[in-house]
Order: sequence, then C-alpha cells, then structure tokens
Amino acid sequence: MNKGKTIYFPSLDTIKVAADTIKKVSAVTPLSPSLRYSKNLEANIFFKREDLQQVRSYKIRGAYNKLSSLTGIQAENGVVCASAGNHAQGVALSCKLLKIKGTIYMPAPTPKQKVEQVKMFGEEYVEVKLAGDTFDDAYHEAHKECEVLHKTFIHPFNDEKVIEGQATVGLEMLHQAKAPIDYVFAPVGGGGLCAGLCAVFKALSPHTKIIGVEPEGAPSMSVSIKNNKNTELKHIEKFVDGAAVKRVGDLTFPICKALLHDMITVPEGKVCQTILELYNKDAIVVEPAGALSIAALDFYADTIKGKNVVCVVSGSNNDFTRAAEIKERALLYANLKHYFIVIFPQRAGALKQFVVDILGENDDIIHFRYTKNTNRENGSAVVGIELKDPKDLAPLIARMKQHNFYDDYINNKPDLLQFLI
Repeated sequence: MNKGKTIYFPSLDTIKVAADTIKKVSAVTPLSPSLRYSKNLEANIFFKREDLQQVRSYKIRGAYNKLSSLTGIQAENGVVCASAGNHAQGVALSCKLLKIKGTIYMPAPTPKQKVEQVKMFGEEYVEVKLAGDTFDDAYHEAHKECEVLHKTFIHPFNDEKVIEGQATVGLEMLHQAKAPIDYVFAPVGGGGLCAGLCAVFKALSPHTKIIGVEPEGAPSMSVSIKNNKNTELKHIEKFVDGAAVKRVGDLTFPICKALLHDMITVPEGKVCQTILELYNKDAIVVEPAGALSIAALDFYADTIKGKNVVCVVSGSNNDFTRAAEIKERALLYANLKHYFIVIFPQRAGALKQFVVDILGENDDIIHFRYTKNTNRENGSAVVGIELKDPKDLAPLIARMKQHNFYDDYINNKPDLLQFLI
C-alpha cells in the first residue's frame, strides 16, 4: 500500500483535453504499414511515425500541453528546462508559439547542430545556456535558476501534463487503426510516453499489450520494476541518448509497473543494425531511441506472428557525425568486426605473411596500429578485421594461433574496446 498517498493516473478526459489543446501544433502522424517487416515477421506491422513531427519527435505533445497549462503569473515569470535533445526542441517551439520566455540548459559538449536547432525553433523567446560537462550538471543549473528567479521547470517526463500530452499518441493510433491492435512497442526513457499509452489503452483497448523497450545499457525501468521500487542506476550507457536515464519518473513508474505487459531491453548494437536497415531498405531516418521499438520485434518474433502490431517511431533527430559509430556498433553486434592484439616478429616480411597465411579470402583489415621497437624480438599491433560471415572467426583465430601471431581478443573486453569505437 502507499500509506495514504494518491497515485496519479491520467484520465481519459484529461487526455482528450490535451489532444484538443495540442491539435494546432502537433501533427497527426501516419500509422504506416511496413511491408518488409510484416513479411519477415509474418505479422501486420505498423509504424506510428512520430519522427515526422515538426520537431521530429513526439516531445512537442507533452511540452506544448504543459506550457499551455501555466497560470498567467507562471507564464510571465518564464520557464526553464534541461535537455540536450528532443525535449529541448519541443519546449523551444512551444515557447515561441505561446510567447513564453524560456531558458534551456544544455551540457557544454552538446553538438553545435543540436544547439542551433533549439535556437531555430525558439527564436527570440528562448535563451540557450551551456552548463557543465554532463546532463546532470545542466539539470542542476536549471533548477538553481528556477529557485532563484521563481521560474517553472518543465520536466521531460515526470509531470502530469507532459504525460497527458504524450498519451495523445495512443488516441491517434486507435482512431487510425482499421483493426484491433494486439501489441504496441514503445521506447522507454523516463516513462512518460509509455505511461500515457498505458492509460489510453487501459480505457479504450484493454486487450492490447503494451511492451516497453529500453536500451540494454540503461535499463532503469526494467530494474525498477524488478526491484518493486523506483531505482536510480549508478552508471548507464548513453549511446541511445533519447532513452537513457538513470532514474525513471516517480509519476510514470507506478503506471508502467502496473500496466505494462512486458519490459524488454535491446542491445545497442541491435539498435544500430536497425537504424542502418531502416535507412538503406526503407529510406527512413531515425535516431537510436526512435529505432528501439522496431529493434525489439525480433525478440518477440514467435509471439507476434499473425498479430496486429504498432511500433512507435519516436524521433529522427540523428546526429550525422555519429554515422561511423553506428556502423561500427552494428558490425560488432553482427559478429562481423573483430579487434585483436597481434604479435608481429620484428623482421621484414612479417606483415606479408600475416596477410597471406592468416587472412581469409574475404577478410579485410580495417584497423591497424603498430609501433616498431628495434630493441625487441616481437612487437604488438592492434588489428581490426571485418569478416563477411561470422563463421569465419574461429578459423581466423586458429590460423593466428598456429602461426604464433595471436596475443589477445579485444571484442569481449569493453574497457579496451571503448578506445576503438
């Protein structure tokens, strides 16, 4: 029991009010069938394309609904948020449309492209302040400004009006669907979107199973549900930045715990594979968090056969400078890229022998770092090799050992591997 505390639960009426509030600024995004995924998975797969919003994510829904709810005094005093991503853009555009002054704190290392996007959406109504090296630093500074200047903090997920705004995604889905929806897969960061979806489907389509999806390196909701309490993680992998939080919302946690059918985690490498496939095969550009729900489908392949399934494509604010890392992670996950420490005899012809005797016909050296030391008999090199087939790995290692080139395998040593990707 909650010892007298009332657990917040968004009502259908408040969600419908939110839908009416945001209808002038939030696009009714398509519920698009995916022929390729439907065929591959023998199911009816649909994408809810929130990446097609003006700010390229669903975050405009919650941000605009929250800012629209401010009192006259709150609006006059202005608002503050901390974000390096989609929430910042949603707040910035909402500030401009509602003519409310806003301050957006972003970590100093935030890519210039993201900072410029926020300024573009907010124009003269938004001031961007770069503070600290991490999101936590920016978050702390944002709260300090709120306390000193009596401004309203706009939380990205732990807020009733934000949750109700995100819930409108579910209303649209049900209105657009031509058949009952059996499963909805949605990304989980702080839980605002999933909490909203749970409320809508509990009221209007209780048979629908909502599956929350987190990156493997930031399983804050999964851990919290397992522990039966909201649990802050000490360390997280931040690659899927739109869904990587150390602690989910105190408002969203009990809703998700009670109503989510399942919480699953997806390896970051699988997310990267999905990003590349969507781009190369479907001409869809998504950010890592936007690919989460689709990346999860393979893990549910047997369960969803013959079912009507919706994946929320949450956003497309992908930083082009990350393309090389995305490809690298995808190849590592597919077991096609491997890094070794290789022992080279310090003699002429050693590299030629490695290429001729060790590499397979389809193997390709994609990384090579070696420093010759004339005082030693042997020298070590870090060598990256890309394979055409994962089955080629064992024979490659066997040949390296047979000819005394093998020293160590780096892929299963994350502390070392992080310096290469």
